[in-house]
Amino acid sequence: MNPIPRTADDLHPEGTFTSLIAGIVADAQRLIVQQIELVKVEIKEDIRRTAVGLAFIAAGAGMLLMGFLLLCFMLVYLLDWAFPALGLWLCFLIVGGGFTLIGVSLSYAAIHRFTSFNPLPDQSLQGLKENLQWKTTPK
Repeated sequence: MNPIPRTADDLHPEGTFTSLIAGIVADAQRLIVQQIELVKVEIKEDIRRTAVGLAFIAAGAGMLLMGFLLLCFMLVYLLDWAFPALGLWLCFLIVGGGFTLIGVSLSYAAIHRFTSFNPLPDQSLQGLKENLQWKTTPK
């Protein structure tokens, strides 16, 4: 024997229109919260990768600096040996000037590369923006 329906929900077990709308709104809110968490996770991962990359760059730069210093002294004394009329001070000037020009050009290239880098998670932010726009101005 079936009980007598007492509410609108009992008449329509699949739910009323308002309960469906409330479910959609709750799902949208949950989706936005999940996307915000995804953006946070992606930013943390990008920061971690950047930190690891910078640590390797710093270690490599330290070793390169030591090697370049020794090579610079070797080049200065090689120039002084090959061309004794130049004088030791001019040999230092030639080698130092050459490495300064190379260093300036490499620094310029590095700055250019870092200015073109975007650490933000573009895809997740775009999805979050679309969902927030949908939530604030539903059609």
